[in-house]
Amino acid sequence: MSTTPPTTASTPEPAPVTGGLSQKGLSAGTVGLIGAVVIGISCIAPAYTLTAALGPTVSEVGFQVPAIILIGFIPMLLVAFGYRELNRSMPDSGTSFTWAARAFGPWVGWMAGWGLIAATILVLSNLAGIAVEFLFLLIDQIAGSPGTIAELAFNPFINVAVCLLFMLGATLVSYRDMQTTQKLQYYLVGFQLLVLLIFSITAFVQVAQGNAFDASPIELSWFNPFAVGSVGAIVAGLSLSIFIFWGWDVTLTMNEETKNPEKTPGRAATLTVITIVVLYLLLSIALLSFAGIGTGALGLGNEDIQSNVFFYLSGPILGPLAFLVSLAVLTSSASSLQSTFVSPARTLLAMGHYGALPSQFAKVSPRFFTPGYATIIAAVVASAFYAVMRFISEDVLWDTITALGMMICFYYGITAFACVWYFRKQWFDSARTFFFTLLFPLVGGIILAALFVMTLVDSMNPDYGSGSNIAGVGLVFILGVTVIVVGIVIMIWQAIKRPAFFRGETLTMDAPPSLRRR
Repeated sequence: MSTTPPTTASTPEPAPVTGGLSQKGLSAGTVGLIGAVVIGISCIAPAYTLTAALGPTVSEVGFQVPAIILIGFIPMLLVAFGYRELNRSMPDSGTSFTWAARAFGPWVGWMAGWGLIAATILVLSNLAGIAVEFLFLLIDQIAGSPGTIAELAFNPFINVAVCLLFMLGATLVSYRDMQTTQKLQYYLVGFQLLVLLIFSITAFVQVAQGNAFDASPIELSWFNPFAVGSVGAIVAGLSLSIFIFWGWDVTLTMNEETKNPEKTPGRAATLTVITIVVLYLLLSIALLSFAGIGTGALGLGNEDIQSNVFFYLSGPILGPLAFLVSLAVLTSSASSLQSTFVSPARTLLAMGHYGALPSQFAKVSPRFFTPGYATIIAAVVASAFYAVMRFISEDVLWDTITALGMMICFYYGITAFACVWYFRKQWFDSARTFFFTLLFPLVGGIILAALFVMTLVDSMNPDYGSGSNIAGVGLVFILGVTVIVVGIVIMIWQAIKRPAFFRGETLTMDAPPSLRRR
């Protein structure tokens, strides 16, 4: 590849205007900074994510969970800076797809887009399944019939039927305009955050009053990454960050629909990541202080409660209001299900717009100015995938979800390196450009690339994930590689059917304009 990509005026900059419609037909200027942050938090789903991640992390690192959260926060923040710089130069709903194509060419760009689409569609089905489980768990909790109603969620016919209803509802909201999505998310995210704050504060109050299960005084060592004890645990913490922070980039895929598209999405991404790390630290410290890390009935080291820590601790902490925590986790997964549709739909829209996929994907709803066709396709694929996998094998379903971690590292990493390469002529223009276009995204990209390789190697172990394997090779490895290979096959087919994009005629490799001094 040439060290200096050709510049050309054949492809206009896709930056939207504020007000009216973007070049792709999306409604421009409809999402503000607060709305973007709320949708970003919703997509991360903090209540659902942390209740499932806290227990297993305690098993690995004990009281150093806050330190691990801080370590995991680093690569996400570094990559977020790279995303912000790319968005300032090229606000485009295709994000990773568009940016990687402009930096490295159409083939790498196509695969970056595929990574984002595959990861988000896989997690859509998972979120719908989780919402079903917590719906029945909440009903069971309110009805006072321990286990009876909750067990209905594990009947595959009931599970799939209710899951499809959740998916239908999320699709209908996502199909409508972004203002509808914003209004819904204000309520859902607001309720979720309020309950989590009450939960944390009450836990601290219970500790102060001597009512904690295993009261543990807060120590500075909890925040010391050098006290973690092993490199393996630190690596586990970085891997954890992929799951607990993933989703903030949804703020960038809305860039053609935001007010001040060059700045708002990047600021929203940074604020989202910072808000989430503060929330995670507050919750983890509160529960460590209340329950300790032992293996007793309510200890965070007890394997029997680790899959849903909030549910088991909500009663002892909140008493009769415990159902609010289950409702918050249900709200978290349901709201994330709806907001997660934003990313794949707009990436598919961009790929259709630039001729990387059939032109139908470029269709925008004439009434709501949203990527209607792409939203429906994403919903149908995610629904079909979940229904088939749920009946074939629940282990295969969850191993597929585990494999999406590789896809996240894959497309985040490509995007980080795209930032570094795209701005290579501006690296040393100022201290700001050195840090934000070279050092930060480069370090973040290297960390993600290393995690991708380590996960790929580790997942070959037949005991990885659910323990399922084929011919002695871990199923997670096979599924992760299969997703990438399927993307390559589809890409080659599209190159045969739509060669213009792959010849660089519809989306060119461009040298960036000189960065404005700020």
